Amino acid sequence: MRLEIVTPDTTLYQGDNVHLVQLPGIDGSFEVLDHHAPLISVLKKGSVKVMIKGDNPKFFEINGGMIEVLQNKVLILAE
Repeated sequence: MRLEIVTPDTTLYQGDNVHLVQLPGIDGSFEVLDHHAPLISVLKKGSVKVMIKGDNPKFFEINGGMIEVLQNKVLILAE
């Protein structure tokens, strides 16, 4: 799936071949897998874990935000 992590100042990550994203939801941690159903959710402060096929996991710290999952694309609007 394609993933973009965007802040008001910059793009933290943009790429394909992501197969798992673990996120800090306001009601607890949750994961988005390849071909996930459409979703919109609010995020709290915490760490976003990105698993890329054939690579080590990457971690990004956010101060909250929103996530949209649609047509195998994940967009994270982070603070």
